Amino acid sequence: MLFLCAQESIAIEVGAQQPQTYLPLLQDKRVGLIVNQSSLVADDHLVDFLLAQNVNVVRIFSPEHGFRGDQDAGAYIDNSVDAKTGVPIVSLYGKQKRPSRDVLVDLDILIFDIQDVGVRFYTYISTMHYMMQAAKEYQKAFIVLDRPNPNIQYVDGPILDKIYSSFVGMHPIPILHGMTVGELALMIEGEGWLSGTNDLNLKVVPVANYDVLDEYILPVAPSPNLPNQQAIYLYPSLCFFEATAVSVGRGTDFPFQVYGHNQVKLGAFSFSPRSIIGAARFPKLEGEQVWGQDLRQSKLKGFDLTWFVAAYSAFAQHNQRFITSPKFLDKLAGTNLIRLGVEQGLKAHQIEAIWRQEVAEFKLQRAPYLLYKR
Repeated sequence: MLFLCAQESIAIEVGAQQPQTYLPLLQDKRVGLIVNQSSLVADDHLVDFLLAQNVNVVRIFSPEHGFRGDQDAGAYIDNSVDAKTGVPIVSLYGKQKRPSRDVLVDLDILIFDIQDVGVRFYTYISTMHYMMQAAKEYQKAFIVLDRPNPNIQYVDGPILDKIYSSFVGMHPIPILHGMTVGELALMIEGEGWLSGTNDLNLKVVPVANYDVLDEYILPVAPSPNLPNQQAIYLYPSLCFFEATAVSVGRGTDFPFQVYGHNQVKLGAFSFSPRSIIGAARFPKLEGEQVWGQDLRQSKLKGFDLTWFVAAYSAFAQHNQRFITSPKFLDKLAGTNLIRLGVEQGLKAHQIEAIWRQEVAEFKLQRAPYLLYKR
């Protein structure tokens, strides 16, 4: 099966669908896979495909949401064994997010094949960073099987200030960086964002026939609370509500496609969050009737603070606390500029203008690492 671009019938092939490129590199090697439910080769999981090709898959490494992508956001995940194949699974979102030496020493190659959404605070790229760092430190080859970025046409948001670096933002890039994971891996290595003096043996298998101007519809939901393309488009603009009293629909059938509150009425649409195992076990405002905005038909793409600023104003008028976790908001933003801007009463376009020049400079900085025509 070949995935198609939504606007044109040009068949593209993700990196994993080009075994002729990477299988020769795996011959007689001990392989570790950083994968989840999105790691497909046509209809087969990459783990199953490689085992069928007699590749020695020694270990699986799973990111946030787990190997099957069915764990709550932020839920700690223990090590386990894949029931289907018997391959051990090391969690990179449990007691530790960095791999230890003992789970790497018997490997020759690490392969990263996870569908990303092109947003800095989506943690799969942080997992990739830690695995690249480990590969560099312990001298393991690192292969990225590239996949399209559904938000690749947008480069916007503040550049991360290193003092706000965390697992939800590790690199000095905008919130929407407009790069695939393969391009970003090249930039992480090329810009010296990994520590140590060793060279990293890095190879990226690019997406074939990829036109970044075409809309790419993800064939598999990348995580439980981004269930469809609309949620993926709205995620960059709505995620900041996670640091506030406002619900973004976790615990509904349409997460990251609505927002609202039970006391400050933010719109005419009503919903009630409920516990959903594997997506939102304890959702914000669980069981409450929430009033806000239904964005399922919104045409918004990219990054926009309009809804966030409007909600802040509505809470201020009702003398209600809006930002419940200032530190988390600053970590998501990678700066305190957004928080300070809304607190000072700036409008959305005034805040967004603050980083316009830095974004232009970032586009020049990333240019040497781009694999696809812009």
